[in-house]
Amino acid sequence: MEKPRQSDKMPDLDALQEIAGRFEAARSADPALSDADLGDLLRLVPGKRAVIRGRVGGRPCVWRIFMDPHDDVSAREWEELQRIWPDMQGKRYRVAEPLYHNAAHRLLAMEEVRGTPLLALIRTSPEEARAGLVMPGAAWLRRYTDSTESWVPAKPVGWLKRAERASATQPFARLRTLELQLITQMTRLAERIEGLDWRVAISHGDFHPNNLIADGERLTGIDTGGSGRMPIYKDIARFAMHMGRRDVIPSGRRVLGVDGGVLDAFTDAFALTEAERWRILPFMLGVEALLRVETRALSKSRIRRARDMYEALLEDLTRL
Repeated sequence: MEKPRQSDKMPDLDALQEIAGRFEAARSADPALSDADLGDLLRLVPGKRAVIRGRVGGRPCVWRIFMDPHDDVSAREWEELQRIWPDMQGKRYRVAEPLYHNAAHRLLAMEEVRGTPLLALIRTSPEEARAGLVMPGAAWLRRYTDSTESWVPAKPVGWLKRAERASATQPFARLRTLELQLITQMTRLAERIEGLDWRVAISHGDFHPNNLIADGERLTGIDTGGSGRMPIYKDIARFAMHMGRRDVIPSGRRVLGVDGGVLDAFTDAFALTEAERWRILPFMLGVEALLRVETRALSKSRIRRARDMYEALLEDLTRL
């Protein structure tokens, strides 16, 4: 068996050797892998996981190979894929089909999904068509969470503390100044949320538009490894902020730092109440803004767009 091929920058050769060795050991132990192979390396997070194209059972697949022997993430991700796959294999909204799991060797394979990431599709579509591409994304998440939704007492303080810890690592002084002002507004919102109920469900966990692959009218969700029970507003905020940080505003209306059309689409899809729309969701947008800390490796234009997004979010929060 050949070692996985690198597709972008040259990764650590020791890591490639470890991946190849792990895969060969699994193939020797499991006859179901007799025709399996590895292809192009898509992503490598040293010490954590590798994502690699390949084949299993005669089908193209994407392998997720988990490196940490003390982490059962492969088993948890496989369990979630098994839970959601029966409900999301339709013609319109679906997840990548789970194909193979080997807990002992921490290998997981799912179908390789063909199509265009939704954010790329929005960016390259005619301007008049972009806003209409957002609603299917909101409908996809509504389908994913529907069967596990419940109302529980809201607990905003824990999320606020998590956001504060992340903000303390912000390397850019100007952004840090804006973040401290955001924390003040979020603290005020948290006080207004205490005593309310909010909705929780098993959610995607990393729900941004590039984790939805469009093929005609079909949307397939990928990278569900972060799935877990959480407030539904966290994934909504993740989707909106991912676009807002990149100055992707299909509707032409910026609200709370992000596209107003995106917020309207999720409000309609989830039938958000007034409290959800104007207290809880703005609070969670602030949380998401602070959790995604900028790094010095980002371009100056990305930092500028992030600053613009922060300023717009802060301006609207002060008016709530």
